[in-house]
Amino acid sequence: MSIGYILRRRARHVLVPVLGALLVAYFGYHAVEGDRGLLAYLRLTQELKKAEISRDLIQADRMLIERRVALLRPDGVDPDMLDERVRLMLNLGRRDELTIMLQRSDAPIPVITQP
Repeated sequence: MSIGYILRRRARHVLVPVLGALLVAYFGYHAVEGDRGLLAYLRLTQELKKAEISRDLIQADRMLIERRVALLRPDGVDPDMLDERVRLMLNLGRRDELTIMLQRSDAPIPVITQP
């Protein structure tokens, strides 16, 4: 018996398990790291949770706006809401009200000097 024959005979017995292990490793890697693997699933789950939170916030804002608009409808105008909107849009106030002007944070601080 020659050494080449012995190596080929043993290679047949080793080749099938090695190819099987490589095949399992290939599919295992792609089950975790692939486009539809476990990590991609976890990432998409997080994105879905963020999108649901964003949707809930937008719906809450929409409901608030819808309630405010309902108060301004002609069939049931709320006088307080109408007064608030008129004052805001026309920049008006009553004679008996005080107006306090707040300084903007980006405006320079005025220096008061004594004459």
